[in-house]
Amino acid sequence: MDLNSILNLGENALQLGLISSLTVLALFLSYSMLNVCDLSTDGCFTLGATVGAAVAISGHPLLSIPAAMLAGVLSGFVTALLQTKMGVDSLLAGIIVNTGLYSVNIAVMGNSSLLNMNTTKTVFTQLKSILEGTPLEQHNVLIVSVIAVALVVIFLSIFLKTKLGLAIRATGYNPDMVRSSSIDPAFTTIIGLCISNSFTGLSGCLLAQSQKSVNIDIGTGMVTIALASLLIGGVFVSKGKIPAKAVGVVLGSIVFRVVYTVALRFDMPASMLKLVSSVIVVIAISGPYLKSKYPEFKRQLSHKHSKEAA
Repeated sequence: MDLNSILNLGENALQLGLISSLTVLALFLSYSMLNVCDLSTDGCFTLGATVGAAVAISGHPLLSIPAAMLAGVLSGFVTALLQTKMGVDSLLAGIIVNTGLYSVNIAVMGNSSLLNMNTTKTVFTQLKSILEGTPLEQHNVLIVSVIAVALVVIFLSIFLKTKLGLAIRATGYNPDMVRSSSIDPAFTTIIGLCISNSFTGLSGCLLAQSQKSVNIDIGTGMVTIALASLLIGGVFVSKGKIPAKAVGVVLGSIVFRVVYTVALRFDMPASMLKLVSSVIVVIAISGPYLKSKYPEFKRQLSHKHSKEAA
């Protein structure tokens, strides 16, 4: 493999990592801040991809981004409504919405399981036209991805310091305290999930337009990938202020995609890629725990050797 091939692979991994990091930032808000494990992520990601693709195909590539984010907001609203107003467990609410979104996504795609966007103008092709003739022309996907991630990180850094943002963080930490402060935790949960799912919808929209196609399974496993990236990001930045933590989860997403890309280079069968994702998740989750147990294991091993020597 020559240097150009390595650089191209690295750029592709970086692009996918940045686009996926928008979903990771969504879980950073819902899971880390709000303490809600939203299992509707896969369906919401696909919803953002299908809505964005449908709007772009109709001739409105720029409008596809707010449309996909609005679709994500609606998905988050339904999920939150089931939890807060109808007494459905948060995990079950996510599963229910995820299941229902499959039919919704098929309907958005015109009762088809695949949308082809090869001849469709997208936000990426529009930027490429603007940059035509410049050295940045071939890096249009990377530029759009960096801008999108930067805007979301800045938004979260500012929003989570506002009164509403602090209320959302407090809801995840101690709902009873929030309730005693005359703040409705149901309201903060709804707002938090609506915002987080808008990021997931944006992520799906950008991935679909970068790949120039959408299939009904495009979001399958995204919640697993996002959780793994979130945990990996926690290894880089476990403490600090919100901006640092947000950047940490973005780095976690990029690292995950780099590992995933390396696995692909070993000619691994496509059927094994989900197993690779699961293994990375296990390592990300169990790594800190095993690291904390290592000194104890080392002491036990040393004690055993001492006994054998005696």
